Amino acid sequence: MAKKRQDQVIVIDVESTCWEGLPPVGEESEIIEIGICTLDVASGQRLHKRGLLVKPEHSQVSEYCQQLTTLTQEQVDGGVSFAEACAVLRNEYLAKERVWASYGDYDRRQFERQCRARQMGYPFGLRHTNVKSLFALAQALPHEVSVPEALHMLNLPLEGVLHRGVDDAWNIAAILSTLLLRARAPG
Repeated sequence: MAKKRQDQVIVIDVESTCWEGLPPVGEESEIIEIGICTLDVASGQRLHKRGLLVKPEHSQVSEYCQQLTTLTQEQVDGGVSFAEACAVLRNEYLAKERVWASYGDYDRRQFERQCRARQMGYPFGLRHTNVKSLFALAQALPHEVSVPEALHMLNLPLEGVLHRGVDDAWNIAAILSTLLLRARAPG
C-alpha cells in the first residue's frame, strides 16, 4: 500500500476532445491536456504548474474543441501517450500517495473511463477532493458555481486562458489554497 503524503495536493484539470454535438463515428472523448499544479498544504503556495499535452488515439481535435481550448491537432500530436502521461503523474508527482483535486467530478471520471478503456492502472490513489463541491459548501451556496465565479467571489484574478488545463489547474489551486488557509485562520 502506498504511503499517504499530506505535504502537497496535486490539482488537476483535463481538457478532452469534444464536439458541439455527438462525436463523429469511431471517435470518443479523450484527454488531450493534463493541467497540473502542485499546492503546498502548509503554506498554501502554488509551487509548480505544468501542461502535459497528450496525443489522442481515437479522436481528432474538432474546430469546436480548438476554439474552446486553443489546442490544435498539431500541438496534441506532439504530446505524449496517455500511458506516458499517467506514468508522469505516478512517478514525478507521486499521485498514488498524495491527495489530488479537481473542480468537479469530470476529470476523475474521465481518467477512470480512459484507464478502463485502455486496460491501464489508474494513476491516482483513492483520495480525491472535489473543489467545486467544497467551495459551494464552504460558502454556503445553494448550488455549485464555475471557476470564474468562484474566483470572483474570492476576489482572486482569473490567470491565463480559461479551458486550458495548465491555467485552469493554477486557478483551481488558488481557490483551494484560499479555502485551506481560511479554514485554519483563527476566529
